[in-house]
Amino acid sequence: MQIEGSKAIVTGGGRGIGRAISLALAERGADVVVNYVSDERSAEETASAIRRMGRKAVVVKADVSNYSDCIKLFEQALLNFGFIDILVNNAGVLPRYYRIEEITEEEWNRIIGVNLTGTFFMCKLVAKHMMGRRRGKIVNISSIAGKDGGTVGAAYAASKAGVIGLTRALARELAPFGITVNAVAPGPVDTSALTEEVKRRGIELSPQGRIARPEEIAHAVIFLIENDHVNGEVININGGRYMD
Repeated sequence: MQIEGSKAIVTGGGRGIGRAISLALAERGADVVVNYVSDERSAEETASAIRRMGRKAVVVKADVSNYSDCIKLFEQALLNFGFIDILVNNAGVLPRYYRIEEITEEEWNRIIGVNLTGTFFMCKLVAKHMMGRRRGKIVNISSIAGKDGGTVGAAYAASKAGVIGLTRALARELAPFGITVNAVAPGPVDTSALTEEVKRRGIELSPQGRIARPEEIAHAVIFLIENDHVNGEVININGGRYMD
């Protein structure tokens, strides 16, 4: 699909990987809804950068684990842009505690709620719209933890493995409507969300001796959006640490 002239929603689009994706889309001619839940300043800075490129940007606060918030986000996108071509489900949270005996029920529900249920909510809303238009691109951000169990705990690994299953199921379901659904599974990425311990461990485990830059994740997302025949795939981005 040609990105020039398209309309996109990027959840968690104001900083880190989400910011890189939002800017990469704008650089290729897309207008972008930049979603955030707590860091309004970063979201507005990202939106300003998009507008400097000559594209439209709308900032919308929404907690994707809340279905009512997702409806608001979707409706704001339609109100401002009229239609949606691209959905990138990037919003996510990392656990504070990694060991199973330390994870509280509240934390488990929060991680699953944002990382997996939030992805489901947004897919549910946007897919129906895309089905009516018989075109669309959905890219979900999973993780190496969803494939190898990771080093950041059971809740996070379970949520990201669920994203992979959801991606593949929807890829089959939505293909007849001209919609592709894919995912990327990064290893550790050099953002402010990463703890120094996880960063150090990621560097040690990487055959390349480094972790990914946000822009490298964004490039893979762009590839999945522009290619019309790649569907149901999960692209590893981890410097060769994990291969399948």
